[in-house]
Amino acid sequence: MKRLALSLSLLCLAGCGIESAGTAATAASLKAKEVQQAQETKEQVVRQLDEIQKQADQRLREAEGK
Repeated sequence: MKRLALSLSLLCLAGCGIESAGTAATAASLKAKEVQQAQETKEQVVRQLDEIQKQADQRLREAEGK
């Protein structure tokens, strides 16, 4: 009887470990998506800043030419 109880306890603990591993994998996957989205946002902001800089440079050249 003690062996059965011990075996059931070990199976329950093993199940918790598997669930924890699954949760960790899900969290890691979500974090990876978050990092990718942040990188995409950064690239978009850099492109926008480059465009703004080009416009400012063009306006400066036009102002100097007048």
